[in-house]
Amino acid sequence: MNSELDWSERPPPALPQRRGRFVAIEPAIFPEAAEALFSVLGGPGNDDLWTYIPFGPFKSTAALGAAMAAAGKKGGWLTHLFRDAQTGAPLGMASYMRIRPEAGSAEVGCVVFSKKLQKTPAATEAMYLMAKHVFDDLGYRRYEWKCDNANEASKRAARRLGFSFEGVFRQDLVVKGRNRDTAWFSIIDGEWPQAKAAFEVWLAPENFDDEGRQRCPLRA
Repeated sequence: MNSELDWSERPPPALPQRRGRFVAIEPAIFPEAAEALFSVLGGPGNDDLWTYIPFGPFKSTAALGAAMAAAGKKGGWLTHLFRDAQTGAPLGMASYMRIRPEAGSAEVGCVVFSKKLQKTPAATEAMYLMAKHVFDDLGYRRYEWKCDNANEASKRAARRLGFSFEGVFRQDLVVKGRNRDTAWFSIIDGEWPQAKAAFEVWLAPENFDDEGRQRCPLRA
C-alpha cells in the first residue's frame, strides 16, 4: 500500500485497445462510437438498461452520442467500448470517472451492459481489465464503484467483483427527478493483489466446462 511518504501523482487513465479471452476493449470516441453502442443499448427494447444511469434511454444514435460526448467534455469521463473478442460485435460500455491523479483514485461508472453481455465471462473480464489498468499500469491507490442504493443488482455486482462497501451518502443526488442515496464501494491497492488473483483463477480456461459454465464462482 502506498504511504504518504512515498506517494507521487500518477497519470490519468489511458487504457488503449486491449484484448482478452472473451472481450476486446477500445476507447470510445464520440460521436463515432455511438452507432455501435446504440445498436445494442438503444431503442425501446433496451430502456431498462438506463434506469439508474443519469441520462437515457435514447431513441437515436445522435442522442446517445451527444450525451456521451457531453459527459466526456464536462465530466471528464473516459468511456470504453466493449466488443466480442472473436466477432468484434459491440457489447456495451463503461467509463473511468471522478479521476483524481493527484490522489491515485478513479471510479468505474456508467456501466451499461447489453443483454447479450450481462452475466457472462466477457462482462467480468471487461471489469477486470479496466481495474488492472488502474492498479498495474498506473499504480493507483483506490478504485471506486458508486451506484443508486436502490440498485440491488449493481450492489451485488460490486461485491462480487471484490469491491468493499463503504457506506451510503443519503440524499446525495437528484437523478431524473428522483432522490438518489448513493452507495459507495472501493478496492484499494493493498487489496488488489488478492482480487487480481481471484479474477485470473476465475477467468482461466480450466474454470469453465465444455458448455462454458463456471466450475467455481468468483466470490469463492
